[in-house]
Amino acid sequence: MSVILRWLFDLVQRFTRTLDLPLLAALLALMAIGLPVLYSAADNSMRMMLAQGARFGVGLAAMWALSRLPPTQLRNWTPAVFAVSLVPLVAVLFVGDGKHGNHWIDLGVFYFQPAELLKLSLPMMVAWYLNREPLPPRVSTVVIAGLIIGLPTLLILKQPDFGTGMLVAASGAFALYLAGLPWWWFGAAAGGVAAIAPVAWFWLLRPYQKDRILTFLDPESDPLGTGWNIIQSKIAIGGGGFSGKGWGEGTQAHLNYLPEHTTDFIFAVLAEEFGWVGVVVVLALYLFVIGRCLWIASEARDGYSRLLAGALGLAFCVYVIVNGGMISGLLPVVGVPMPLLSYGGTSAVSLLAGLGVVMAVRAHRPVHGR
Repeated sequence: MSVILRWLFDLVQRFTRTLDLPLLAALLALMAIGLPVLYSAADNSMRMMLAQGARFGVGLAAMWALSRLPPTQLRNWTPAVFAVSLVPLVAVLFVGDGKHGNHWIDLGVFYFQPAELLKLSLPMMVAWYLNREPLPPRVSTVVIAGLIIGLPTLLILKQPDFGTGMLVAASGAFALYLAGLPWWWFGAAAGGVAAIAPVAWFWLLRPYQKDRILTFLDPESDPLGTGWNIIQSKIAIGGGGFSGKGWGEGTQAHLNYLPEHTTDFIFAVLAEEFGWVGVVVVLALYLFVIGRCLWIASEARDGYSRLLAGALGLAFCVYVIVNGGMISGLLPVVGVPMPLLSYGGTSAVSLLAGLGVVMAVRAHRPVHGR
């Protein structure tokens, strides 16, 4: 018996040796919370919960596979990975489906969102390029990195998908920031965006996007129309109180007051059913994931690994902030899911795959003195 137990222990150890166990534990805890919340939000739909669980399984497999790849190998593959990820991003403009544009490609078995690939391939490409240049980056380096970020971002905005485009651009911008780019560059970029905002309003934004911005500024101006989502979301959050109404006892989702309650607004369902306590627990887990990613980045021994792990960790932070601000009325509704809570396959798989890359940085870092 002891021989069998030792063999099993060695097998598990070999299987998990490249996984960062503290980070994995936090992710599994988020999934363990997310699946029951989704089950409740979906009116006790076992089918939807099992489908999400299967997607988590695919994401965990991708995370494990990527964690076993040395960062040097990932770095060598980066240009090819980036180029390949642009192909479906262009194709979706012609063959895609979506409620407000072309976001998804129907593969028969499931729907695939090409923009999700860029959440990983873009920071990989920016980190690859910056690692080849002197740091802090010079003006010419920033311009070329800006073009690398700008091309896929414009393609995503063309779909149009403002939320995903913003997250993809942020992941590349974080790599620039970690490379030592001064703050005034980002201030200048923000000023440029503000300067072209009037042009975007009249020529680039679609009517539903304008409605989202106007609703953000004054949701009560159309409480039964464009303001309905955010008003009902605030009611759900406030109704949860300190400890919540109880699992499956929330009214906003079950009585269909809260739209998109399995996707964009699922965090409001969690707040109503588990209250302040549930929100704090989930936010603490998110904070741990972000902090762990940044710690792994700080321990990296080469520029590519450090920039990539740091950018992926900060991008994860943006997902949480944007969705949390969106459902609480602090930010416009832009259709950004809450990581590992919102229903969706491509986003969950891409997120876990990215964290697998962070684990690879930790597992394959050179040891001092070697």
